[in-house]
Amino acid sequence: MNAPAQQQRASQLRTVTVEREFAHPPEKIWRALTQPHLIEAWLMKNNFVPAMNQRFTLTGDWGSVDCQVLEIEAQRSLSYTWAAMGLDSVVTWTLTPTGAGTRLRMEHSGFRPDQDQAFHGAQYGWNKFFGGLEQVLAGLEGAA
Repeated sequence: MNAPAQQQRASQLRTVTVEREFAHPPEKIWRALTQPHLIEAWLMKNNFVPAMNQRFTLTGDWGSVDCQVLEIEAQRSLSYTWAAMGLDSVVTWTLTPTGAGTRLRMEHSGFRPDQDQAFHGAQYGWNKFFGGLEQVLAGLEGAA
């Protein structure tokens, strides 16, 4: 495929973005994003290990997601592949400290135009997961 065709195809890809401010420090949110028992409490069962290129699986009642860590910068950003049911995509978390806590931004990118069901499902799902994340954070003691 030539470069213009690749650029056009890439420009057609869609991204689900959820951004929310939490009244918790980045350290606390980072725990919920990287500790397997906490990830399970708000997202899915998993065998996550916070290390570059580490492969892991998220497992739900409907099936599983194959993932690999692409980027990890403690308490700042985490990015991993998300491959399930024909969707090859990337999830990126960005934590930004604010005066009141932390702004957490999640981008799930790579939805093709023919993947409407997956795209809309992700919009619904990530908003629901953010609610679960808030509950997990509320139950955690301290920042560390």
